[in-house]
Amino acid sequence: MRQPTRNLSDKFYLVLKGMAMGTANKVPGVSGGIVAYVAGFYEEFIYSFQKLNFKALKLLASGRLRSFMYYINGRFLGLLILGELISYFTVSLGFDVLISYFPILVWSAFFGMILGSIYYLTRSYEDWTSRKVMFLMVGALVGIGTSLLDPATQNTNLFFVFFCGMVSISGMTLPGLSGSYLLILFGNYVLLMVDSVNAFLNAVVLSLQGDFTWWYDPMQTELLLILLVFVGGSIAGLISFSHLLGWTFKHYRDETNATIIGFITGSLGVVWPWKREVFKINELGIALLDNNGNRIVENYQRYWPSITSGHTWVAILLIGVGFAIVYLLDHYGNRANPA
Repeated sequence: MRQPTRNLSDKFYLVLKGMAMGTANKVPGVSGGIVAYVAGFYEEFIYSFQKLNFKALKLLASGRLRSFMYYINGRFLGLLILGELISYFTVSLGFDVLISYFPILVWSAFFGMILGSIYYLTRSYEDWTSRKVMFLMVGALVGIGTSLLDPATQNTNLFFVFFCGMVSISGMTLPGLSGSYLLILFGNYVLLMVDSVNAFLNAVVLSLQGDFTWWYDPMQTELLLILLVFVGGSIAGLISFSHLLGWTFKHYRDETNATIIGFITGSLGVVWPWKREVFKINELGIALLDNNGNRIVENYQRYWPSITSGHTWVAILLIGVGFAIVYLLDHYGNRANPA
């Protein structure tokens, strides 16, 4: 549902929430949808994307821009997207560096935040009937099962790329399912999130310099076509998933909430802090590299930490910090908006 009015403070915090979503979406294993769900704007988020339909297209085509923006809840979406863009060029870049140097500590903080989210959601969700518990367990099993799957090999078939776009966008619309992690499972994370994006940025830079030789490079144009199809699949998935979720919230609200809590619970297996990266290798046992010269992550090998290690206790402390962050946000929200 649409929030009727927003003051300056609401808009500022909405941009911050967009930044949090952008950061979460970029990390394989973490879902930006969790941010929307826990922060309390998930239903408005789904409602807004439901409005991206033929009526919106007709309003836009007829030049009624103000009516179009009102119809799609454009102010809300614009502030969220602004936050995600700011995150992409600031906060998420910092997380890239932190994950490179302190992966276990960063994953520990995320693990604690998801634990805190589960506590917050289950505490605020009343009347746990056997039917709702069943839906929660189904959601949890899907999340856990996803974390145990072996990744497929890279596939450049355009129909599959379109499908990857539709499914990966679930990381934005379905809390607990990470779009980035699903792309790793499909074997196309490097192709779609690294190689094709780099090809697009390279084409933009060359074009601004007046150099259009990239147009005659078959590898470059193939990657650009792949990116275009992937974006098309993402848009189609975003609209279709939002309509599906809007329908389930309308007709099966409690069951949908229980399933989402299950998804979030199951995602704990994906963000388990103590894991080693498993890199792709060729038949000679040599690590394969992407276009930037970085080794390609194929999957993660999870393990139990050494309880005598000081590093382990720092990680456990950060799990507590992550939990406390969500708890304090919940506590502040209850004080600011008493029932």
